[in-house]
Amino acid sequence: MSDDIHPDEQSNYETFRECLSDPVLRILARPIEGTKSRKRRKGRLSSVRNHSKDKTSIEPVSTVQSTDLNDGSDAEDLGEFIDYLSSLIFPSLPETLRTLSYAKWKDSARLQDEYSTPVTASTTTNLLSTISPIAIENLSSYSLLPPEPDATDLHNFFHSILDAYITSTTSPPPIWTTTRTTECELCHRDWIPLTYHHLIPRSTHDRVRKRGWHAEEMLNSVAWLCRACHSFVHRAASNEELAREFWSVELLEEREDVRAWVKWVGRVRWRKR
Repeated sequence: MSDDIHPDEQSNYETFRECLSDPVLRILARPIEGTKSRKRRKGRLSSVRNHSKDKTSIEPVSTVQSTDLNDGSDAEDLGEFIDYLSSLIFPSLPETLRTLSYAKWKDSARLQDEYSTPVTASTTTNLLSTISPIAIENLSSYSLLPPEPDATDLHNFFHSILDAYITSTTSPPPIWTTTRTTECELCHRDWIPLTYHHLIPRSTHDRVRKRGWHAEEMLNSVAWLCRACHSFVHRAASNEELAREFWSVELLEEREDVRAWVKWVGRVRWRKR
């Protein structure tokens, strides 16, 4: 269990950590998607070990390239970095947000007004005012934010994280719960929250029916993926490509980029506390 996280909030903390990990992994692991690596203004991720012990300062270190996807230690350090950031940000959020659930949300007009999705700009602004300055400094240190981020920079980075977290915590149990697996069906990590991925995206169903790509009973097929793998799949292929060519876990696993991603992200682990 993470330090300073109340047992009643642990599940939501883990969900928030997954939502935060999505943009961090996407930016710091750019080489896996065939993009040019970019320099971080400061430090190797190994310096996170020092940060996690001292939450009041950041140690300057040498400039390095983006995370090496063949470096297992960098993957481990990245996991610690995400865990560290989450432990700074989550406890500073309002209690109503930290303990948000579908049961509470559906019975409270106030919560529905405050935490409906897409999250409004005013809600995002209010929540940003609670975030630890140390967390902002860390995000800037690794070029996840500009050196001196303004309100627009903060909104652009955090809005999708907050929106994903609120969506996850206020959604009713999916009808596919009975098919739920105990681990991500791609990277096979079994200690993180899972999301359901429509193997044939819903936006393509009319076209699929019209062109006879799949039988009707196939349209609601889902795979249970961690948020990182789920996001990667949707970046790797368009919805139409997924519907026509990669409509099963087995077909996804045949892609070279998916295999490389899975091999790397499987080494990103949260630090045990």
